[in-house]
Amino acid sequence: MSLKIGIVGLPNVGKSTLFKALTHEQVNIANFPFTTINPNIGIVKVLDERLYKLAEAFKSKKIIPATVEFVDIAGLVKGAHEGAGLGNQFLSHIREVDAIAEVVRAFENPDIIHVEKNINPKRDIETIQLELAMADLQTIDKHLVKNEKDLKSGKKYAQEEKIILERVKSVLEAGDLATKANLEQQEIEFIKDLHLLTLKPFLFVFNISDDKTKNQYPNHIDLKTKSVDLNLQFEAELSEMEKTESKEFEHESHLDELIKTAYEILGLITFFTLVSDEAHSWAIKAGLTAPQAGSVIHTDFRDKFIRAEVINWQKLLECGSWANARIKGLLRTEGKGYVVCDGDVIEFKI
Repeated sequence: MSLKIGIVGLPNVGKSTLFKALTHEQVNIANFPFTTINPNIGIVKVLDERLYKLAEAFKSKKIIPATVEFVDIAGLVKGAHEGAGLGNQFLSHIREVDAIAEVVRAFENPDIIHVEKNINPKRDIETIQLELAMADLQTIDKHLVKNEKDLKSGKKYAQEEKIILERVKSVLEAGDLATKANLEQQEIEFIKDLHLLTLKPFLFVFNISDDKTKNQYPNHIDLKTKSVDLNLQFEAELSEMEKTESKEFEHESHLDELIKTAYEILGLITFFTLVSDEAHSWAIKAGLTAPQAGSVIHTDFRDKFIRAEVINWQKLLECGSWANARIKGLLRTEGKGYVVCDGDVIEFKI
């Protein structure tokens, strides 16, 4: 499962700096709006110490961590849905992401231009969320036109779909997020193909200048979602250092907090496989059964599933080998109904 996160925010708040810090890729960063025209896309490895401990203990020659794909788009500005700026036309690039990370400027620096001339995280959050809501409203309006045709042709689902669309529309017209419509999962399924931006899990990345500003803004804003504080300039500089040089600063990086928070809002867990000298971590939705979890490796693991041998990663390390784990009775044989737990090491039998 490849987790995808879209990065949004006003111009000059640190979106591309975050992208650079995460991916170690060179991107155009400048002190003027709309530096990013085409979206930057990068793959980031999810560093999980459990995977590396397993690989070391079982002498795996190849280590393959789970990955996250980040998409950095042009900055949005107030009135983007009416044609202001450039950002709104690029929102299509993040319609199919799993979650959205909104970068919010929370540092003072007279040398870095702010499009609204002053620092006000609460206002900036409201601006971006209004633009996302208006973008979704355009999507809903277009689909309502199609829905009318479906109603006239007598399609069974059309009436129920119309009720859901109009319910979401009323929320968006008020400038709120589609999540405020409080749709049931079954209702969300009706409109999932619309990829509404404001129905996606959200997290805020407050770009701070130092520890003095840490938690300063989140405490004064009713976020109703997860947030992380990062000094993005420091993180980007750290990512540019040679490995030997950055080792002493390694403990100071907080980028992993962003990945962990993304896992939380998406309800993800990790399981591991140790096969053919290869240690691999896999991200899945919590609550999946063994065959469903296996499908992220290959559809055969779901369709031809017979059983799975399962053990917690820590217990496997303590046993030292699969054979010892089996002798001690810690290696369990599970069937199709087994719900995978975070930290499971699994060998699939098909």
